[in-house]
Amino acid sequence: MKTIFAPLGSEFLAFMIFVKNLTKSFYDLRRGLVMAVDHISFAARSGEVFALLGPNGAGKTTAMRILCTVLKPTSGTAQVAGFDVMTHPGDVRQNIGFLSANTALYDRMTAWELVEYFGRLYNLGPERLRPRMEEVFNSLNMNDYRDTLIAKLSTGMRQKVSIARAIVHDPPVLIFDEPTLGLDVLVARSVLQNIERLRDLGKCIVFSTHIMREVERLCDRVAVVARGRVQACGTLAELREEYGENDVEELFFRLVR
Repeated sequence: MKTIFAPLGSEFLAFMIFVKNLTKSFYDLRRGLVMAVDHISFAARSGEVFALLGPNGAGKTTAMRILCTVLKPTSGTAQVAGFDVMTHPGDVRQNIGFLSANTALYDRMTAWELVEYFGRLYNLGPERLRPRMEEVFNSLNMNDYRDTLIAKLSTGMRQKVSIARAIVHDPPVLIFDEPTLGLDVLVARSVLQNIERLRDLGKCIVFSTHIMREVERLCDRVAVVARGRVQACGTLAELREEYGENDVEELFFRLVR
């Protein structure tokens, strides 16, 4: 597996995600040129949950979509597992799993059929795909409804199918864009437990949420984004000390203002 090495003082740390001076601009008929992402830089390691926090329209989802190769950056560098999103998008997609609250599923397929379909898209052969699917369905406790149509699944079950689809090819990098949005407390808890498990397996996870309790529970480091720029970045302990604010929500409000 390729990795990106970047200097930090006198040390060198391996990053699974490396973003430097990334920009994305759009032209809006009413507002003119809009900088959705404005020269942001950050990096994330294996076995780490790295949070992108910010209000709606801050640029978080745009940055995540660039990492997933859904959008092309205007300028700057974005690399995932050692592959540049512009020059090697296919390799990036092989090394990444993506989940959002708005991820669509095919209602006429069963849970098993859908995950199997995406496994094939990731070029998993039958000898590897079947045992991998058994492993994923067991770990997510999905066997009771593996042969049920997606259309008949509850919201929580559908979200587990989305997670299974994102991880079936065992990618080293996972991007979760507000994965608990609209879920009840029990389902949200299950999703967070699975994210913790994936981090403990050594995955590099980029995580976006508006729920500060999730940030405190999950995230190793945080980048607060507002108006397309990173306003602050570090562990919660570092940010609390730097800005003299112990309450995470108040700290967030202070930085985005």
